[in-house]
Amino acid sequence: MKLNRFLVLMFLAVFAISCGSKKKVVTTKKEAEKRGVLSESPRETDRVRIIEGEPKLPPVNPRLYTVKDYIRDFSSIAMEEMRLYNIPASITLAQGILESGAGKGDLTMRANNHFGIKCHDWKGARVYHDDDERGECFRKYKDARYSYRDHSLFLTERKRYAELFDLDKDDYKGWARGLRKAGYATDRRYPDKLISLIERYELYRFDGDVLKRPSPSYTHTPESPESVTYRVKKGDTLYGIAKQHNMTVEELQRFNNLRDTNISVGQMLVIISPE
Repeated sequence: MKLNRFLVLMFLAVFAISCGSKKKVVTTKKEAEKRGVLSESPRETDRVRIIEGEPKLPPVNPRLYTVKDYIRDFSSIAMEEMRLYNIPASITLAQGILESGAGKGDLTMRANNHFGIKCHDWKGARVYHDDDERGECFRKYKDARYSYRDHSLFLTERKRYAELFDLDKDDYKGWARGLRKAGYATDRRYPDKLISLIERYELYRFDGDVLKRPSPSYTHTPESPESVTYRVKKGDTLYGIAKQHNMTVEELQRFNNLRDTNISVGQMLVIISPE
């Protein structure tokens, strides 16, 4: 009898322990986020929580969305990133304009990705987009501001950009040339394009606002029309030009009033809606 009672007690004890162990297996939200189970983008939730306010989304009607609209919508974000990470707001905005097609590029519309940052070690949501190769993996953001924050982190966390942070905080020309030198872009005209956009739209004034110092006064001279236009070369196709500038063929046709995909050598194409 005692043996039977002992066996029953042992059985109940084993059962209780097994139930307890099952409860411990339940994954907490924090643990799940670390493992990438609950959070599509751990980097967004873990590293950019200070971002608040109304979400920044792609333009509702991209056809009517201009470069000036883009500056209006994103200048305050670029200035905040400058305060936190010491990247000139003028540079961030110019890169955003150039690489997102002023908010109208296909990648930006689909993924809120304003800087063309590829997946690399990204554990969050992603999209696939034709770039240097077809179907490359790019980071996807729920809010455009996360793209701006990831751009700041991308530059501050990589040693090859370290020298840029030794420049004066409003030295946009030094930054533009330094980005190209550090390998951010392969386009040899990349610095000229950034500088042209900064001076065309007086983006340097946002650096002055952050630093609380008078902005320099420049007279913009359109020495680098490539910042908003492209001259067709032998062998170019409309698809290739669109791909190179993070645009769709339809956008190129719309910006340039093209009825088909026929282009000719020497033809000037608008690659960013200028106004």
